[in-house]
Amino acid sequence: MLIPHKQLSPEALDNLIEEFVSRDGTDYGAEEVSLAQKAEQVLRLLQQGEISILFDEETGSCNIVPRRELAHYGVKPLSDS
Repeated sequence: MLIPHKQLSPEALDNLIEEFVSRDGTDYGAEEVSLAQKAEQVLRLLQQGEISILFDEETGSCNIVPRRELAHYGVKPLSDS
C-alpha cells in the first residue's frame, strides 16, 4: 500500500527518511554526501513524485521505492504523491 508522504507527521517522515538514507548499501557515488544532504534529496524526490513510500502490510515495514518500480510490487502510483 502506498502512503502519501503528506499524510505522515513531520517527525515520522524525518525518521523514515533518516532510516532509509542510513541503510547499508545506500550508495550515492564517488562523492561523499552527508546524511542531511541525502535526506534533503530524498524529501525533494518524494515531493516531486519520483519516489514513493510503500508499506508492506505483511511485515509492517516501510520502504522508499522509485515510482518506475511500483508496478513490480503490483501498486499503481498515487496521483498526488
